[in-house]
Parts: sequence; C-alpha cells; structure tokens
Amino acid sequence: NLPHLSWKTIMMILGIETSCDDTGAALVEAKHGAFRVRSNVIISQAKLHNKYGGVVPELAARNHLKNIIPAIDQALASRFSPLPRGRLRGGLDAIAVTAGPGLVTSLHVGVETAKTLSLAWGVPLVGANHMEGHIYSVLLTPPPLSRRGSGGGALTFPAVCLIVSGGHTELILMTNHGQYKLLGKTRDDAAGEAFDKSAFMLGLPYPGGPSISKAAEKGDPQSFDIPRPMIERDDCEFSFSGMKNAIRLIVESYKKKRARLPIDDLAASIQQAIVDILITKSLIAVAKAKPKIFILAGGVAANAELRKQLAQKLPKSIKLLTSSLKYSQDNGAMIAAGAYQRIKQKKFDSPVSLTANAHWELV
Repeated sequence: NLPHLSWKTIMMILGIETSCDDTGAALVEAKHGAFRVRSNVIISQAKLHNKYGGVVPELAARNHLKNIIPAIDQALASRFSPLPRGRLRGGLDAIAVTAGPGLVTSLHVGVETAKTLSLAWGVPLVGANHMEGHIYSVLLTPPPLSRRGSGGGALTFPAVCLIVSGGHTELILMTNHGQYKLLGKTRDDAAGEAFDKSAFMLGLPYPGGPSISKAAEKGDPQSFDIPRPMIERDDCEFSFSGMKNAIRLIVESYKKKRARLPIDDLAASIQQAIVDILITKSLIAVAKAKPKIFILAGGVAANAELRKQLAQKLPKSIKLLTSSLKYSQDNGAMIAAGAYQRIKQKKFDSPVSLTANAHWELV
C-alpha cells in the first residue's frame, strides 16, 4: 500500500547503482526535466579488480554488500541527518535503482536494498534501465533550477545516442522519452572491454580506458596499423574482437624479439583505432536518422579524443550532448535522472516483486 506520488513541482529522488563494480548512491532534485544533484557518492572497486584486468563478479558483489549502506547514508546525509527510522515523510518522493542490465549478483545487491528501503520508508520504487540512465546523464549539467523550471535540461527529438562503455557499444535512435530504436550494436566485445583488455596486455592498470588515454598523450597514433573491424560497412554494427587479437600478436612479437614495447605509441594507435570506429559508425547513424541532437554517453564517453574528434566531425547543424566527466562513469545520479519520466507518470514497481534482469535490453 505505497502512497501514490502526488504531482509536485520539485521531486527528490534517491538513485542507487550497482550494475558492475562501482557502488553509487545519489540524491537528485528534479524539476520539469531539469536536475540538480544534491549529492553523488561513488565507491570504486577499481583497485580490487586491477590485478585481474577486469571485474570479477563475485568479488564485486561482496564489496557492494559492504559499501551500499555507507554510500546511501552519505548521499542522504546532506538532507536527512541522522537517517530516518520507520516511514520517511515529506522527504524522498521516489527511489530509483538499476534493475539491469549488468552483473546479476551486483544488481541483486542494489535491487534488494532499494526494495527494503521502499517498504521501510513508504517511498515509491522504480527499477531503472542502466543504459537509459547513461542517456539521461547528459542532463545532469544544466544551469541551476529556476522558478520557471528553465534549466536547459530538455531533449529534442529525434536524437541519436552512442552508448559506449565496458559492457555496451550501441547506437540508438530516440524518438521521444522512453521510445527507442536500435540502429546497431557490437557483435562481440564492447569498446570499453577493448580498452580494458588492451591495457592489460600492455601492462597498464585497470580500468583500461583512462590508462590507455594517459599513455597515448605521449604517443604517435600512426605508429601501429591497428585493424578497424567492419569500418568499411555502411551500417551501424561494431566489432572489436579482431582488434584485440591483433594487439596481442604485436605484444607477443616484441616479447619474442626481447625488444622494448613502445607502450605510448601502441596506446595512441589503439585509442585512435577505437575512436575511428566509433565516429565512423556514428556518422553513418546520423546520415540515416537525421537527428536534431547527438548524445554521447557511457564510461568511454569520458575519453578526451573521442569527445574532441566527434565534435569536429559531426555536422554543425546537430547539437552534441555529453555528460560531464563525473557523470560519465556509473553513478546513482544518472539512475535518478533516467527514472524521472516514469516517476512523473507514476509508473512504479512493486517493492515485493521487482527483480534484477541482467539482460534487460533498452530496445
């Protein structure tokens, strides 16, 4: 018997994110589709997974269990101190939690925690799609909310969205809020995974994206001929597995020769190859869909070269929206923003029956 959310000019949403290895909790104020982030807590596990060159699901889930309550406690401390016991009145309007896609054991930690808080506090619950959260993360940097609600946080449609992260690389056409069409996606590995595995082969720390990017600053992107799979095809499909195999062969050849691997040059070449693939396919999507805006979102969207070169090559008539660096990685604020439209329409989930869906496709 959860209370229905009465229409309010301003809503306060608790966002919870545990889809992979970052534990996120955020308190977000929403007004007519514009957002003010009151708090955004992220507890990273990168150091724990570094020696494996990627995320170990069981290890990630165990640490989510340890981190999630402290993260929520810290996120709510700016408004509720101490945290309320029993029903939460006149405070939160909704709880949004990532229900998928992601690592199922990690997702369960966030979902079960959110369900418990929803029942204990009497606050409506929404299970959010992680990819939708990434899309709406671009709205987390508008000007401060005004009395008229003109925060500059509106999306115009149609929009083409490139969602690129450790687990996803896909181009999506967005025709309205909640209305999506898949234009193309990776057939094997995601771009973020290509960064991670390449960094591991080069002996660089996890996560691989920032490590490759940092090394590439001192390298020559033309030093190595890194393959760009499927780049000649006139479609929006991606592939990165062949690229990883080519990098492995390069690294092994240097080991056999007992020669020093030019890490900076190889890193720059790898980064440019990935950027070329992403931009080429994005321009194909733009030519086909003719959008008003282009949204670049996901963890790999933090890559400086990708941002710079995409801005240079997109048609000037198309507005490029990207999230700020602090909202590019997985975080609770983007989950709150991604759930806002459903919250506004009172499309809540049951705190009893909501379950994690590791394979929840946005389209």
